Amino acid sequence: MSKARGALLTGEHFMNGDVAVAEGALAAGCTFFAGYPITPATEVSERMAERMPDVGGIFIQMEDEIASMGAILGGSWGGQKSMTATSGPGFSLMMENLGLGLMTETPCVLVNVQRGGPSTGLPTLVGQQDMMQARWGSHGDYEIIALAPNSPQECFDLAIDAFNLSETYRLPVLMMMDEVVGHMTERVSIPGPEKIKLAPRRLTDRPPSEYKPYETGQDLVPSMVEVGKGYRIHITGLTHDERGYPAVTAPVQQRMVPRLVEKIRHNAPQIVRYEEDGIAGADVVVISYGITSRVALMAVEQARERGLKIGHLRLIVVWPFPEARIRELASQIKGFVVPEINLGQMVREVERCAAGQARTLHVANAGGSVHDPADILKSIEEVLR
Repeated sequence: MSKARGALLTGEHFMNGDVAVAEGALAAGCTFFAGYPITPATEVSERMAERMPDVGGIFIQMEDEIASMGAILGGSWGGQKSMTATSGPGFSLMMENLGLGLMTETPCVLVNVQRGGPSTGLPTLVGQQDMMQARWGSHGDYEIIALAPNSPQECFDLAIDAFNLSETYRLPVLMMMDEVVGHMTERVSIPGPEKIKLAPRRLTDRPPSEYKPYETGQDLVPSMVEVGKGYRIHITGLTHDERGYPAVTAPVQQRMVPRLVEKIRHNAPQIVRYEEDGIAGADVVVISYGITSRVALMAVEQARERGLKIGHLRLIVVWPFPEARIRELASQIKGFVVPEINLGQMVREVERCAAGQARTLHVANAGGSVHDPADILKSIEEVLR
């Protein structure tokens, strides 16, 4: 057992989502955190600064978010499980180094507690306006994994899942929280370390003379090395061959970059996760995530009280998107209703997968507050007209 896991605050606690995600990271074995204070994610950094001495870990307040993301990539290659946390403006600054982490296949976790934007926007108020940036924010071809908790308990639980996914598939994994989930205080149950399953780092069993940093097997995910064991490796953001050396040619690009995409697409059925309620026999399905899922459920319950057949699908893993399930539902229902605290982001994926088989209505909210359930209910009724 790592020292980090031995310092778990097991039992029942009341804590907000920002604190819970920090505790989840510690439960996952995180021992390196680099970040820069930004509302509404500052409490994540404050908690990690407070708790890192308990686990023998390292906390660094960096000069900005660019450096923060770069630092956790280095921390990971140094053998640590690493994490950073930010909000929209800092998330934008991290995009270049996020791409570096994807190209170098560096396991780590990036927490984004979303607030209203663009630019400086609404520092203390809620938004869900970074969802497409999470998928497409860095340049080039890649796939990403992003999770969206809707409670402090899930902030804890999904933080562990995020670290496990990052180690299993070797990439930065995103926790797409929002201000309300980050700041709400609820009961969080923290189990003992014996009940928490962790994915080990994929370490090579090959001797230094035979090891290639980017050589893979059928699962398309390469193995890493343990620091201090005599391996001399080259890691670069340039297009590289299996040895890790720069090889900026079209044939190498055609061989290496598609693998970055396929290692996630091939394993998407194991990664995708959602929660369904009342789907069987439904005429309309409401699709939501994060804090909006809790408000949407209120509207769904009100609709059911009126005798309407309404289902609810909550995205837990938002990227990869559950394309197959949405296509299947589109052939069975009249329409989808998609409330988001933005002016239209994940709804585009629903529309794409529905492909005209079912009507799709977006319930927009420019940010700063959660939806009024009545607005979601009106959209449900509109689909049924």
